[in-house]
Amino acid sequence: MRLIYNILFPLAFVLMAPFYWLKMVRRGHWRSGFGERFGKYDQRLKQALTNRRVLWLHAVSVGEVNLCTQIIQELEPRVPNHKIVVSTTTSTGMAELQRHLPSHISKIYYPIDRRRHVQRAMGVIHPEAVVLVEAEIWPNFLWSLQRRGKPVFLVNARISDRSFRGYRRLGFLFRPLFASFTAVSAQNDADAVRLRELGCRPEAIHVVGSLKFDAAQLQERRLLDVPRMLRELGVPEDAQVVVGGSTHAGEEAILARIVRSLRRSHPKLFLVVVPRHHERGREVGDAVESAGLSFVYRTDLTGDTRRDPGSVSCLVVNTTGELRYFYEVATVVFVGKSLTARGGQNPIEPAAMGKPVVFGPHMDNFPQVVPQFLAADAAVQVADEAALERALDGLLSDPARCRALGESARDVVARNRGSIARTVDLIVRHLPGA
Repeated sequence: MRLIYNILFPLAFVLMAPFYWLKMVRRGHWRSGFGERFGKYDQRLKQALTNRRVLWLHAVSVGEVNLCTQIIQELEPRVPNHKIVVSTTTSTGMAELQRHLPSHISKIYYPIDRRRHVQRAMGVIHPEAVVLVEAEIWPNFLWSLQRRGKPVFLVNARISDRSFRGYRRLGFLFRPLFASFTAVSAQNDADAVRLRELGCRPEAIHVVGSLKFDAAQLQERRLLDVPRMLRELGVPEDAQVVVGGSTHAGEEAILARIVRSLRRSHPKLFLVVVPRHHERGREVGDAVESAGLSFVYRTDLTGDTRRDPGSVSCLVVNTTGELRYFYEVATVVFVGKSLTARGGQNPIEPAAMGKPVVFGPHMDNFPQVVPQFLAADAAVQVADEAALERALDGLLSDPARCRALGESARDVVARNRGSIARTVDLIVRHLPGA
C-alpha cells in the first residue's frame, strides 16, 4: 500500500500543482519560505533545534492557527523542557502565526507529503511528539512518525460527512493511520463514534468539546482601532453597522443589496464586508459597487484622509487576521459561507462578544454548535436573501432584541468553555518528558 501511495502521490501532485500554484500566487507572499514546503529549512532553525526536545504542532490555515495559538499559550508553561515548532500550509496561516506568537516559537511551512520531503523535514526537526489540529491526515508524514515510534495527537477532531465517506472508502489506507494516534480529542459524541468507525482505538478517544469556544476571544492588546477607522470614513458614532464575516462569492452582493434597501428606514446604516479570502478583494468591491453602494478598501485607508459624512456606505476589508476587531463594532453580524455556499464559517467568535448573529441555512461545519445557539434563542437562521433582509431589519429596529440575542449567545459560549485546558491535559499526560 505504501508503495502504491508513493507512486500515485507524485502523479496527483503534478496534476494538481498548477491549481495550487495559482492559489498561492493569488494569496501572495508565496516566495517566503517556499523551500520549506519541500523540507528545506534554514540554518537558523537547525541551530534553534539542536539538542532540544521538540514538540511539533501543525495548523493548516487561519482557523486552525487561531486554535493553535490558544493551545500553545496553555501548553507552553507546562512543557518548559520542550522547544515548540508550529507549521502551517498557507501564507495566510503563516501571517497569523507571525502576528500572534512570540519569536522564540519557531514557525515553518508543512512539507509536501512526498516521502523524500517528509524525511528531509524529519531529519531537521526530530520531533519528540506531534500535535495535529483538526483532521489533517497525510500518510507519509504519519508513517515516518510511526517508524520513529513518536506519539501523535489529533485535537479538536471533527469528521464531516464528506470526510467520513472518503476515509471510510479508503479504509485500507487510513484505518491503520487512525489507529496509530496516541490520543484524540473529539468535539462531541457523534465525532467520537465516527473516529472509532474509522479505526481510532476507543481508549484513545476523549470527548472534550470544541476548542473554538475557548479560542473565540479577543486578545487584550488591540492591534486595530476600528472606531477611528470608521470616523475616518465619515461614519457617525451612532451608526448601525452590519458586519459580513468570512463571506463567500455571492454573499457580498446580497448584503450590499439589502443594506442599500434598508438605508431607507435606517439612514445611518453602514456595511463592513470581510471576505473569507482576501485575494477576492477586487471581485468583492465590484459586487458591492454593482449593487449600488459606494465603498472603500481597507488597504486604501492611510489614517490621514477623512471622507465626508455619508460619502461611503461600505468598507471592504481586503486584509487578513482583522475580522475579530470589526466584530467588536458590529450592531448585527452575518456569518458567511452559509447562504450561497455550504459549510458555514465560525459563529462562535461574534457570539463570544455578545453580538446578535445571523446565518443562512448551510451551517454543516457546525452540526453540534448551531443547534445550541438556536435552542437558546442565541442566533437567527434564515433561508434566503428575502428572509435575511427581514431578519436584519427586525434586529436593527429592535435594540432590546439585539441585546437579548447577544447576551444569550455569550452565555452559550461561556457554558462550553474549558476544552483547551482539557486538551492540554490530555497531551501532557501522554507526552514523554513532560
